[in-house]
Amino acid sequence: MASSPSSNPISLSFFISFVLLFASASSNEERRVYIVYMGAQPSSQYPTSELHLNLLKEILVNCSPSESLVYSYQKSFNGFAAKLSIDEAGKLSGMVGIVSVFRSKTLKLRTTRSWDFINFSQSVNRNPLLESDVIIGMLDTGIWPESESFNDRGLGPPPKKWKGACVNMTCNNKIIGARYYNGFSDYTSNEPSPRDFEGHGTHTASTAAGRSVSRASLYDLAKGTARGAVPSARLAVYKVCWSFGCTDQDILAAFDDAISDGVDVISLSLGNIFPVDYFQDSIAIGSFHAMANGILTSASAGNEGPGHGTVTNVAPWMVSVAASSIDRHIVDTLVTGDHVSTLGASVNTFATENRFDPFLYLPGNATTLSGDCTLLDKNVVKGKIVLCNFFSFETFNTGIKGLVYIDDSSLDVSFSFPRPAIVVSSADGLNLLRYINRTKNPVANILKSEEVFDSKAPLVASFSSRGPNTITPDILKPDISAPGIDILAAWAPVASPSGFPNDTS
Repeated sequence: MASSPSSNPISLSFFISFVLLFASASSNEERRVYIVYMGAQPSSQYPTSELHLNLLKEILVNCSPSESLVYSYQKSFNGFAAKLSIDEAGKLSGMVGIVSVFRSKTLKLRTTRSWDFINFSQSVNRNPLLESDVIIGMLDTGIWPESESFNDRGLGPPPKKWKGACVNMTCNNKIIGARYYNGFSDYTSNEPSPRDFEGHGTHTASTAAGRSVSRASLYDLAKGTARGAVPSARLAVYKVCWSFGCTDQDILAAFDDAISDGVDVISLSLGNIFPVDYFQDSIAIGSFHAMANGILTSASAGNEGPGHGTVTNVAPWMVSVAASSIDRHIVDTLVTGDHVSTLGASVNTFATENRFDPFLYLPGNATTLSGDCTLLDKNVVKGKIVLCNFFSFETFNTGIKGLVYIDDSSLDVSFSFPRPAIVVSSADGLNLLRYINRTKNPVANILKSEEVFDSKAPLVASFSSRGPNTITPDILKPDISAPGIDILAAWAPVASPSGFPNDTS
């Protein structure tokens, strides 16, 4: 029998998939990408790719196997991704040797101080020669190889066990491998290469294995020496995430290559929004075969907290990591015209101006907090600081001078914005609303952020996904927590620093 992850037969996701595959309305012939998982590599010498094409030949209607096949997984486990109709997927799921068939989903992406905070200081005894033999496989948005965090000074050639490749990018003795995957072949926004245009992959790679970079900061915030956990380790980059997300078929292709290439550890900070049955989960399947080959997979627990049962990446053969705080918190201050200061949270890198700007709340003289800034009149808000309960990407394209956002749920986390901005509590929001209502010409000024000491750390981040494990309730998840708030690490210079579209500030 093929070696494969154990399944929870009563899971909701499996039931839904079953209904979708065998529903009476399955006459719809529109093709979508499905993953056909077949367990471990077969013991026979018959070429796996030919087996996959022959299986497709048996069930396809009005489509050739070569047109349907997206990926053939054959290096580290057995399976393939193909464009199928619901009927065709249903036929495959009933065949001998097929473990599961499921629609390919699009998954979601999920320091100068963090290592010192957990008592892993620069002065700790290390063995650089031994560490340089460790290869970390990063599944993410790629990497910006020119970052100083990835210089290869003092590093010898890659370990002899390495069998990977660099595709459409120049590697060095630090970044020893780089591949990219895009089953949709959609390169309209980015070049076809492992280069990172989103920033996330560069950030996570430098956090895991970045070289020491002194005098690092974000516009003078969080100054210090930035370094990864294992600065001498090698990096193998597998770009599976693009501006539209990360698809199951690409993730499995990267796992297939990474295991075969010879990585020692696989790290990925991405996952499903909701927990998914192991047989329907590309990360669970890929990490199972990594484990079978002696490779540890470390994955983020998720960013869908603080609700119960939101943790993903819950398979027992991977390490699921929650995000927690460190003893440095980045805060900001709003000063109103009556010289009252309100403390809030944001990573505001804009220099403080020596003047106040008009401060307003929409709608008008309301006495309760219900301000919606998703649709603003540019003629009304241009050059002003607005107080909001709701906002969108478009809010920052209206010419506003700054944003004061009311949100009690995320005051422990500081986010970046394309304009000066600050997040405040609802209690402070009401006080600000009273100031606006009682003042003839209300004005305010948002100051540049600063760092403060947080004596309560470590605490689990408000956004970090919580247990219990809804797929296998008897197994506790997440396994551990690690610093995940206000972390300074490398970033792709062409990527938006805030994550908002068209933000080049």
